[in-house]
Amino acid sequence: MSLNKNYILLFFMPLMAVVAKAQTARQDSLDIQTLNEVVVTGQYNPQSIQKSVHNVIVIKREQIDNQAANTLADLLNFNLNLNIIPNAQTGKSTISYFGLDAQYFNILVDNIPLVSDSGLGNNIDLTQINLDTVERIEIVEGAMGVEYGANAVSGVINIITKKTVSNSWDIQAFVQEETVNDEYSWFDEGRHIQAVNIAHNINDKWMARIGFNRNDFTGFKNDNEGENYYTNDGLRGYEWLPKTQITTNALLHYNTNNLKVLYKFDYFNEELYYYDAAVRANIDVASQTSNPSATDKIYTTNRFVNNLNFSGGLNSGANYSADFSYQQQKRDLNTFNYYILTEEKTDETDETYQSSKVFFSKGTINNLVESDFYNFQLGYEGKYIEGYDTQASGSETQQAKTQNQSNIAVFGSTELNIADKFSIRPGLRYEYNSKFDSKLLGAVSARYLLNHGFELRANVGSSYRTPNFEELYYYFVDSNHDVQGNADLTPENGYTAFVNLKKNSRFNDIALTNALKLSYIDVNDKIDLAIVNESPLQYQYINIDGYRLWGLTSENRFQAERWNFNLGATLQGISRILNNEENANDEFLYAFQLNTSATYSISKWQTAVSVLFKYNGEQQTYVASGVDTNGDSVYSKSTTDGYGWMDASIKKSFFNNTLETTLGGRNLLNVINVNTSNTTSGGTHATDSSTLLLGYGRSFYLKLLYKLNI
Repeated sequence: MSLNKNYILLFFMPLMAVVAKAQTARQDSLDIQTLNEVVVTGQYNPQSIQKSVHNVIVIKREQIDNQAANTLADLLNFNLNLNIIPNAQTGKSTISYFGLDAQYFNILVDNIPLVSDSGLGNNIDLTQINLDTVERIEIVEGAMGVEYGANAVSGVINIITKKTVSNSWDIQAFVQEETVNDEYSWFDEGRHIQAVNIAHNINDKWMARIGFNRNDFTGFKNDNEGENYYTNDGLRGYEWLPKTQITTNALLHYNTNNLKVLYKFDYFNEELYYYDAAVRANIDVASQTSNPSATDKIYTTNRFVNNLNFSGGLNSGANYSADFSYQQQKRDLNTFNYYILTEEKTDETDETYQSSKVFFSKGTINNLVESDFYNFQLGYEGKYIEGYDTQASGSETQQAKTQNQSNIAVFGSTELNIADKFSIRPGLRYEYNSKFDSKLLGAVSARYLLNHGFELRANVGSSYRTPNFEELYYYFVDSNHDVQGNADLTPENGYTAFVNLKKNSRFNDIALTNALKLSYIDVNDKIDLAIVNESPLQYQYINIDGYRLWGLTSENRFQAERWNFNLGATLQGISRILNNEENANDEFLYAFQLNTSATYSISKWQTAVSVLFKYNGEQQTYVASGVDTNGDSVYSKSTTDGYGWMDASIKKSFFNNTLETTLGGRNLLNVINVNTSNTTSGGTHATDSSTLLLGYGRSFYLKLLYKLNI
């Protein structure tokens, strides 16, 4: 793919324009804008975003409300370097960040990693993360191994929940109705959401909160005919499977000057409905009747989260924090023969095929020495994970697949304020793992505040990805196949380097923020399925591949009294090294993204209008397209077409902000499938799909929120 020069200009023009204007502006207009945003991810103490040595991207509650986002999957589609990867048949949506999938990215809730079907913090279904109680979301790019350990190769998302309210009683209830493309009815089609959250300040020390959310997604038929269709022509069922989610939460918060105690409980339930396209006629010859049936399935997920946090300060001035968490997630499968006309079920079977139980604890202490020159943090982290994933593990029994793993880590870092404008933070982490070799992780971060509002940040760090259940324990062997996992796999090693140059400017009532970022990611010992024996043919997961990425990103923000406008672009080059393939090509292939958003607020009318747009340029990768005379795979480029994604909304408050309405549309450009050219089957790296399913088309929603503050 040749690089268009216009792409490069998109990165530099906004920054160059601001710098040129700054040279002619009065000196007093160049004062550094005061940044009141407080961030906690990767910090010793909550502090302003300007003082952070890490580059932290903050998504505020205002943006969540403007988009009427109910889950994390509704929200993140417009961030650069980040793509949402949906799977219509499993119901899951996961993250691809800097070209790496969700196994390389950690999702935290209040600094505690969240359990998933087969892990902790990574490979999480974004549609299962509700946003009702979220205050803001912080995203840190690059390896965060020192702070968060394994599987934080490309970065972390930290979801910060609300822990205080300003009134004695804070009650919110809402309903939200959405179309699914052009499919909608009161009960059987569309998306229907109901929620209530109640928070109460019991006294000046105690606060309690409870909440409930029901999210009913009735599926997307597209060209299919739904569950009541009984003709055996392959059209029964849904393109996007229906599912119903229920989220409940409770919080109890004790807060004094020197001690904070927080207990949180979350329960999540999801039922996903699979309707088989193959219909059996079941003809009764004697009565000349039929009673058609199909083999249907219900997947049920239950997640329990118990988090306890102690934090506060000692008389010496030191600050401490300790987290304790017990989490459990199970995925059950109910299979049955369903008679479509009579709605009867027979031959039911039940099994729990995925399970994760986690105990997690983390503690830190800092400010041990009163010094303006340096601060340091010491910490520990321990986790015990027990579980199984029979779907990923093949045909072996559940008992044979139950595995456990423990991990103990100690870490420390020091922040040196060499000058008022320059600080540096080196850090180390040592991890002992019961299954894999011990790891020593390191990172160095630095921040330098230059003149004229420029801020320079740099980070070099390491993390690693642990093998998943499928890679370790998969077993599928019959007369025609021999594909196995490998219990002797070692973790993949990841290294990243990020440099960020930011410029804050202020001209009267206009604030400008411009940033230019360079990124580099290197993953070694990448796990892939490879041929380990030619005759008989055998495949096994081994540590053999590599991954390289470099990226250039420009982000620009304009803020005025009523306007908030953002414009960004990123260019990525990705190289995939397939060392087990003789003819594989590891040249860099390039992809381009552009995003923009605008919000116009009219305080007099209590109204905000928002538009968000992101363009994902065409993406290329090498796929196996045949074999040569030696039997080795031959590779050619496969191209996925570019596409744009646009949302828009208008939010208005009534009756002194007691009633709030949000009317909007998602996926206004009506994206459903994106073409992928030159794909063939065959070979371990091949794909057999000519289209990529990304959405269910243009949809519209109306949200009515009632707020009562007493």
